[in-house]
Amino acid sequence: MARIPIALQLYSVRDDAARDLQGVLAAVAKMGYEGVEFAGYYGHDAKTIRGWLDEYGLKVAGAHVGIDTLLGDELQRSIAFHQILGNTNLIVPGLAEQWRNSRAAWLKTAETMNEIAAALKPYGMRTGYHNHHIEFVPLDGELPWDTFFGNTTPDVIMQFDTGNALHGGAQAGPFLRRYPGRAITVHLKEYAAGNDKALIGEGDVPWQEIFTLCETIGATEWYIVEQESYAYPPLECVDRCLQALRAMGR
Repeated sequence: MARIPIALQLYSVRDDAARDLQGVLAAVAKMGYEGVEFAGYYGHDAKTIRGWLDEYGLKVAGAHVGIDTLLGDELQRSIAFHQILGNTNLIVPGLAEQWRNSRAAWLKTAETMNEIAAALKPYGMRTGYHNHHIEFVPLDGELPWDTFFGNTTPDVIMQFDTGNALHGGAQAGPFLRRYPGRAITVHLKEYAAGNDKALIGEGDVPWQEIFTLCETIGATEWYIVEQESYAYPPLECVDRCLQALRAMGR
């Protein structure tokens, strides 16, 4: 099976990126990350960022974007920006209350995301959704994750965040099995009940099971490291995470 490349969600090093995005990209590439996922652009235009990516040999694994940037007149502006950036995965990282406050709201959101996915497809782009923990708390008799992914087309990416899900009491395995072929990008995030600063390999996430599922039935194209709390400086944390994954054979 083909090896899955590893990217970094730049939210992990957001303060450093806000000060010096170019320097962060250079440092991330030097660590050995093959790509990055954006969560903001810190005032830089797409052409400038693309130049830095090309200079350091980094690919774009995706970007976290608000759902409003994928609706109405904003959609074409987003398409143009991401074409320059070289990004094909536009992932919604969370939703305002009106999109998720009932099962009916989740069904409407699923319908909207299906429409966005269809609009992006001619451009070779995809949209998707990234979980926190609330998607695994039953709502109107069903888990929101199942309401949403049970009613979206396979063109809508299931970006599973391992740590966020475990925080909500949900293991990744059952959902990767329930929706095969849809975990196109997966957030590798640790979770430890007694350590909110745990790095990858220091907590409760069953990494080998997740790797096996992603590499067999998930159709996963990118592993994306995300670290949101720090026992060390953020850049050191994400370096340690990558080295831990390398030690696991990834």
